[in-house]
Amino acid sequence: MNDFFNLLRYTTLAGYQWQQPRLLLLIAAVPLLFVLRWVLARRRAQVAVAFAPGPVRRDWSAVLRFMPDVVLGLALSFAIVALARPQRTDERVEQFGRGIDLVLALDVSGSMEIEDLRPNRLEAAKRIATDFLQSRAGDRLALVAFAGEAYSLAPLTTDYDLLREDLAGLRVGMIKEDGTAIGSALGVATNRLRESTAKSRVCILLSDGENNAGSLDPLLAAQLAHAFGIRIYTIGLGKDGFVPYGQDSLGRTRYVNTRLDETTMRQLAAAADGRFFRATDTGALREVFAQINRLEKSEIKQLRFRNTKDFYRPYLWLSIGLWLLWLVLKSTFLSNPLED
Repeated sequence: MNDFFNLLRYTTLAGYQWQQPRLLLLIAAVPLLFVLRWVLARRRAQVAVAFAPGPVRRDWSAVLRFMPDVVLGLALSFAIVALARPQRTDERVEQFGRGIDLVLALDVSGSMEIEDLRPNRLEAAKRIATDFLQSRAGDRLALVAFAGEAYSLAPLTTDYDLLREDLAGLRVGMIKEDGTAIGSALGVATNRLRESTAKSRVCILLSDGENNAGSLDPLLAAQLAHAFGIRIYTIGLGKDGFVPYGQDSLGRTRYVNTRLDETTMRQLAAAADGRFFRATDTGALREVFAQINRLEKSEIKQLRFRNTKDFYRPYLWLSIGLWLLWLVLKSTFLSNPLED
């Protein structure tokens, strides 16, 4: 019984995909058939019927004579529903192809609080790196944070929600030892990628300073990465010279002198078959990530499987059952032979 009422629920009918949805408009024409029959009956010659003197007593059972018409109308309506072919489709998508393993190494040293990018260098890099994550599909990504030391925060994974959470949690001071250990960052990234079997292995290193910490020479680290088939893209962030950095005790903008070791960053990219990019503002940084996104594309293919199931049969059986019931009612006292 529950299954029967489920067939008539609005949510059930609205959940179908209809092969011939326009046929459903005919349901509105079903009542018109009875109106048309009534109009034609009025135009026929009327049979005079004599009643006994006095008022005719009305009885609720007189309503029953409309039952055959109601049953017939329902039978026609369910027949139209069946003809419209209600269906449900289950779609399954399978992805396969050759993805990319990519490590994003971000500088979280104290200079990343400089405000030549808005609101500061680190926050701008986090926001645009998050957009970059959303543009990847089928790739495994990892996250490395570095200052005076380098740490792997997330292993190679396709769990982009986890990566976004880790990116959002990056902050200046999270690594106790300050400085810029670019060589150490490349070493940690290489360690993550060296056993990868992906068709392409990439490290994106973003920094705003020069290597002044760590025990691993950056150029040697880049050469080791190249030996493992890892390509390095380096991004130099921020402007050189005096740039705004917070406020002094009187509330005035404070300026500090900063310089990017662009020569070393170019050498690192060249040693590992990559490219160097310079981003002096937020728009330029966004364009850098867009260029890397175009350079490193995965070969991902999709297979779609569609399973379509028809649901017209229950409505067809309802229509046939109500049609037979109408034929039975036509043979009973409920039928009005004067109208038919």
